[in-house]
Amino acid sequence: MQFFQLFFLQIVDTTAVQSISLPSQKLTFFELLLKGGVIMIPLIILSIIAVGLMVERWLTINNLTKIEANFFNNIKSMLSNGNVKGAQDFAESNNTSIGKVISEGIRYIGYPYSEIETYMSDTANIELGKMENRLNYLGIIAGIAPMLGFVGTIAGIIKIFYNISITDNISIGVISGGLYEKMIASGTGLIVGILAFIGNQMLQSKIDRFALRMQDMVKSFRSVLLQKN
Repeated sequence: MQFFQLFFLQIVDTTAVQSISLPSQKLTFFELLLKGGVIMIPLIILSIIAVGLMVERWLTINNLTKIEANFFNNIKSMLSNGNVKGAQDFAESNNTSIGKVISEGIRYIGYPYSEIETYMSDTANIELGKMENRLNYLGIIAGIAPMLGFVGTIAGIIKIFYNISITDNISIGVISGGLYEKMIASGTGLIVGILAFIGNQMLQSKIDRFALRMQDMVKSFRSVLLQKN
């Protein structure tokens, strides 16, 4: 019984000494990132690229997908009155994707509608391609950022066990301290990957919705041509 009492007292004394000797450390967010290791540099660069791409693509897509409230009604009115040149000029001056598609259709009025539809479809594909430009980079970042973070963590763990093999120091403090630092890389990689994935999906969804609106407007344009003829 005396042995267990002495053993328990020794554990309590050791814990008390450790709690006194280890001051509480408060790290800023930037300092915490730095503890992730060298792999944090490409991860931070990828996060900046991802955010920049999302902002640039969002602004570009917004500009290209604008549709004025009375745009198609004005086109319909001009075509009904036989003002084909005015309708084409109005569509071109709109300077949006739908304006270019409708303008292409007006340019070939008089041709068989199958040809008009082909020209409009080609123009629509070009405009959609402009919107999707560089979106694949977001997909690439979403894929490689988590893997980079995992590589950083694995490299850190290898380093921890290498140091243990040299120093024979297997204390919980050494292992847990090294692990939390290296897990920062994995966490950052996942955050960057998720951010890029969400941005890519949101932008792609915005493009898909506009493509459906453009199809509806092309059908309406066909109806106008059939009425005109």
